[in-house]
Amino acid sequence: MPRILIVGSHCEQMLNFRGDLIRHLQSRGHEVLAASPPGAPDVDRRFASWGVRRIDLAMDRAGVSIVHDLRLLMQLRRLISRERPDLVLAYTIKPVIYGALAARWAGRPVMVAMVTGLGLAFSEAAGPKQRLVRALAQMLYRLAMPCIDVVVFQNRDDEVDFRRHRLLGDGHRVEHTAGSGVNLQRFPLTPLPPGPLRFVMITRLLADKGVREYIAAAAELRRRYPSVECHLVGPRDPNPASLSEAEVGAAVADGSIVYTGFTRDVRPHLMNSHVFVLPSYREGTPRSVLEALAVGRPVITTDAPGCRETVVNGENGTLVPPRSVPPLVEAMCRMVEMDPQELLRMAQASHSLAATRFDVVRVNEALTTVIERAIADGVRSASASRAAL
Repeated sequence: MPRILIVGSHCEQMLNFRGDLIRHLQSRGHEVLAASPPGAPDVDRRFASWGVRRIDLAMDRAGVSIVHDLRLLMQLRRLISRERPDLVLAYTIKPVIYGALAARWAGRPVMVAMVTGLGLAFSEAAGPKQRLVRALAQMLYRLAMPCIDVVVFQNRDDEVDFRRHRLLGDGHRVEHTAGSGVNLQRFPLTPLPPGPLRFVMITRLLADKGVREYIAAAAELRRRYPSVECHLVGPRDPNPASLSEAEVGAAVADGSIVYTGFTRDVRPHLMNSHVFVLPSYREGTPRSVLEALAVGRPVITTDAPGCRETVVNGENGTLVPPRSVPPLVEAMCRMVEMDPQELLRMAQASHSLAATRFDVVRVNEALTTVIERAIADGVRSASASRAAL
């Protein structure tokens, strides 16, 4: 039975975002191990009920401590040496970089990196600390990329940037998927709710997600249309780009937004909204938007990498420039003034796009094909190497 080690930076997100993939791999006869920082006991119980062994990692996903990162590298090297997986699948920056280095150090299992967004490694750096993080991330990518066999991108722009920075070589196999997919049974099409129009943004409270632009647009929208509600759902983040409690609190106090912190189930918030908003600067393919598409909500997002793939402009939503409040305000105003039948047409178009392009069943079948081919090629390469000795 082939053994696959999946390495991620967040336990609960691994359950929610990779759970369907894990179950699909198990159905194909693979043993799956899951390595991540620790999470809540009920999350581990869910993994255990699937027959998945979850292994704790001491990972500071937003920190820049060399000591902490070296400890993570050593821990991953010991883990891979002990468990001897046939393939390591890693996603997000630290699991990819240190997973790849550890895999090479521990005996060279097949290494697949899933690029779910480039984050601070390629974004514009606003201050000295962010410039340092960006430079360090790019340097570490250059060290790790020769240790990776297959790179899976969620949008074409990310591949272009990797090539522009000369991170992809002739030895890399490059694949693409339509994001991580969305479970259409868990996020079924639901009717638009009654009442005044409600916008919702569901995200970690990071500046590069466009949270500040959303708050500013919400303030102007509420000034023009007092009955409209703008909801913000999601936790603060240890990332240095996270908004402060005071900043969010001020927006709540002046009535610009209705804020709900961390939630384990975003579905009620999607179903109680009319329009989903994500003015992000860059994504892999935003899972929050895919979930909004699935339940049938028009989307306002940016004409930016990863985001633009989720909206056919004018069909199921609107694309606006990133980092700019006025176009976002106008797009939201058009939704407020839109004929209800046109809003309904956009909602149905969103669901159709989710079903035809982003269905998790299709995405996981494609990704499993990539994984199984990589395992088979790795076994053949190992056999050829032994025969040559």
